Amino acid sequence: MRKALITGVTGQDGSYLAELLLEKGYEVYGIMRRKSVVDYGNVEHMKDKIHFIYADMTDVVSLINAMKISQADEVFNLAAQSFVGTSWEQPLATADIDALGVTNMLEAIRTIKPEARFYQASTSEMFGKVQEMPQTEKTPFYPRSPYGVAKVYGHWITKNYRESYDLYACSGILFNHESERRGLEFVTRKITDAVVRIKLGVQDCLELGSMDAKRDWGHSKDYVKAMWLMLQQEKADDYVIATNETRTVREFVETAFSHVDIEVEWSGNGVDETGIDKATGKTIVRVNPKFFRPAEVEVLLGNPAKAEKELNWKREISFSELVKRMVDNDKKLVEEEIKISDLK
Repeated sequence: MRKALITGVTGQDGSYLAELLLEKGYEVYGIMRRKSVVDYGNVEHMKDKIHFIYADMTDVVSLINAMKISQADEVFNLAAQSFVGTSWEQPLATADIDALGVTNMLEAIRTIKPEARFYQASTSEMFGKVQEMPQTEKTPFYPRSPYGVAKVYGHWITKNYRESYDLYACSGILFNHESERRGLEFVTRKITDAVVRIKLGVQDCLELGSMDAKRDWGHSKDYVKAMWLMLQQEKADDYVIATNETRTVREFVETAFSHVDIEVEWSGNGVDETGIDKATGKTIVRVNPKFFRPAEVEVLLGNPAKAEKELNWKREISFSELVKRMVDNDKKLVEEEIKISDLK
């Protein structure tokens, strides 16, 4: 039985990856930070199948201990301060976790079990102010946030350890991937949650930042398969994981509202833009300047040709199906919330 260690196991990607590995017969270990109240997050439903180890990405001693306990054959580093907006408010913490934390994990592997295979969760945010369209494994990085900058360090230190110590260490440059398990602080989940609340009459309006930002959106469940495939290759390498399709935030909003039979009509542009419910004439979407980033990433579009060829990977969940799943799931959650509220 192969053993896997997942950092960030309670998050969106960590939970889907844990499910995949358990299906494949792995013994799964997951790293958790110690809190006053234990929170299993997205792995609550399978917590009895995972061996949890308390550790922290900023504490190399705890990571060494995690490697000693797990004796992992494969290590998936998904832990991060992953919210771009927060990285301007907490740039040092973001660097400690997303940059130096990768080095700590690599050192723990090198010290305890150098034959283990390592996966680093890199990100399309490293491309930032894009230097070419679409972006590939060879596109130069130009990060536009402290988060993106920290992730560039994590990406390059992974490559450096591969070349310096002959570790099996690879990075997946994953473009935006969402799911029903995405946190409410992320724009996609903010949209689907608000769409449902507006439809059910418990919220009036959705406020967003840039409506013209373009992203390459896929589903997390597809993308964790690529993570696993990377560690099954004979030689470690880095891969872009994306859909090769780009959509604006406005298109995401329209698709989500369409799924609950609300047609949006737009008026104005830029900071004055509003979305009107065609049936009622009510303003249901409004652009709020406070949600604009200090340095905006205008467009991201990834070319996954290398992964499709070498890993035999392909995405299975379409953009429209992704949005539908998120809206349907939020509908169940909000309806349950309303029922509970009515009982009080």
